[in-house]
Amino acid sequence: MHMDRNQRFQWSHDDAGCRSCARWISAGEAITGSLIIFGYNVWHVLPNSVPLLFAMGLISFRLREGSWTAMGLGLPKSWTRTALMAVAAAVVQQALGQFVVDPLTHPFLHYSARANPLEIAHGSFMVVRWFGIIWTYAAFGEEIGYRGYLLNRVADLGGRSRTALVIGLLWSSVMFGFAHWYQGPAGVVSGAASGIVFGAAYLLAGGNLWVAVLAHGFSDSLALLFTCLGLAS
Repeated sequence: MHMDRNQRFQWSHDDAGCRSCARWISAGEAITGSLIIFGYNVWHVLPNSVPLLFAMGLISFRLREGSWTAMGLGLPKSWTRTALMAVAAAVVQQALGQFVVDPLTHPFLHYSARANPLEIAHGSFMVVRWFGIIWTYAAFGEEIGYRGYLLNRVADLGGRSRTALVIGLLWSSVMFGFAHWYQGPAGVVSGAASGIVFGAAYLLAGGNLWVAVLAHGFSDSLALLFTCLGLAS
């Protein structure tokens, strides 16, 4: 089929317009998501940010990409490899916090008195309840909201190039840090460092969000176990 130059130019122009429009929408979503995080965690003028980001992410990807697999929720080729990568990421996240981030920030920053909500996990019922919160609200909810949604929408602004993905990783990690505002300045830095580890694991796994979900769940479960055993505060 023959296509003249004017028709080809029109199609190219329309495609460019669509891409530009999509980036403006992504920018709006990234800004809105970030304001929601500040609105709840820092300014305390909005309801819980995690359910809002969770819902926004699922709706956005369903409407714009047509499937939640676009954010990495498809079935992985290997659950074994996914689990092993998640365990490795959880170990790195715990080690980074204990041996690098906390020692470096301790002389300058502090945790708030209520930095570790897991300290109230006394009794079998409370422990089970916290495990449920860890694997639903934290692991599944936060990873969809921060890594699956916010990281990708920021990366959309640069066409999801390698540089754009790194910027998305850093931005979503900083926002994840502010989600831990209640833990004090040290908690914000520690949360941002954790976000970098979970986000890097997500990207290194080729966009397999289950790696980040499992890593987050393993890490928080380990923290709960240590708290219950009196090995962490």
